[in-house]
Amino acid sequence: MATQTLILLFLITFLSSQSLHVSTAQSIKAAYWFPESGFPVSSINATLFTHLFCAFADLNATTNRVSIASSKAAAFSSFTSTVRQKNPSVITLLSIGGGSSNSSTFSSMASQPSSRKTFIDSSITIARANNFSGLDIDWEFPQTATDMRNLGILISEWRNATYAEAQRSGKIALLLACAVSATPTLNSPLYPVPSMKTSMDFVNIMAYDFYAPTWYLRTSAHAALKDPSGGVSGSSGIDAWINAGLPANKMVFGLPYYGYAWKLSNQANHGLGAAATGPATGTGIDIDGSIAFNQIKAFNQRTGAATVYNGSLVVDYCYSGTTWIGYDDVSSVAAKVSYAKQKGLRGYFAWSVGGDDNWVLSRRASTTWG
Repeated sequence: MATQTLILLFLITFLSSQSLHVSTAQSIKAAYWFPESGFPVSSINATLFTHLFCAFADLNATTNRVSIASSKAAAFSSFTSTVRQKNPSVITLLSIGGGSSNSSTFSSMASQPSSRKTFIDSSITIARANNFSGLDIDWEFPQTATDMRNLGILISEWRNATYAEAQRSGKIALLLACAVSATPTLNSPLYPVPSMKTSMDFVNIMAYDFYAPTWYLRTSAHAALKDPSGGVSGSSGIDAWINAGLPANKMVFGLPYYGYAWKLSNQANHGLGAAATGPATGTGIDIDGSIAFNQIKAFNQRTGAATVYNGSLVVDYCYSGTTWIGYDDVSSVAAKVSYAKQKGLRGYFAWSVGGDDNWVLSRRASTTWG
């Protein structure tokens, strides 16, 4: 009888874990939304996506609990029901952290079993309370080998906790994802690939922000798919992740719905690699030089800017006067999505959905993937 009980318990555990992956085996066409973009959730064309990320929940440095700021609470609580009005099958995930969060807060949380448990338990509770089907951790970025080791422990414990919660509640286990740098060692020591392979449903590869005008004083492709000179690129990053042991079908390729604007040193010298003095200024350009795709299209129309597609690097750029902007238009997006599919990746994601221009990038991505 004891043996039969053990077999039954094993089958229950196995089947419950397999039920998670019934829906996760599908290809991923995803995008992030965040309230600071000013783009309403109700305006998202959810029919173009399989997964949507709601960003960002916060990690409290004192309590190690995941929380949602009161200013975001209403939008986050209704996020899933709102996007499912246009696409009832779209899967939503709550993203935690982000580029503006404090990396040391994540480092401290991940360093102790008790604080990891507080983070994990509160994340599951808040995801369920707000009707999300998954969770995404965006720790930018672990800085030390200790951080990476602790991240590996965290995500393994997180996975086990989601399975246990699913068995208790009778629900499908929450999806788990993480956003990581373009290569496994770009900003830090090697990521904990074995834990990621085992515990993450998929991994979002942030294949952008290779260069920025705040620190690189030459015009550049901040999200080039290829770099014949041997510099960092989207494809070299994917190869590095594969060589590190992360399966291609765990990876989701990042598409930036924004570019960077440089101020040319000499407006007559306007090619890739031209000398620049820093970020350009103007309508729609943030202080760091970043500018949303829809604002780039408006700039081109307003100024009559020259536009160029460079197929060797897979990047678009435009220039008018001393303003030079590198970005992805439909040609770059189509080439990147084709690459991701041919490489055997799980899919693609965009940062962020509000930057699109009348859905031209999202439509091209979706149709290219098929």
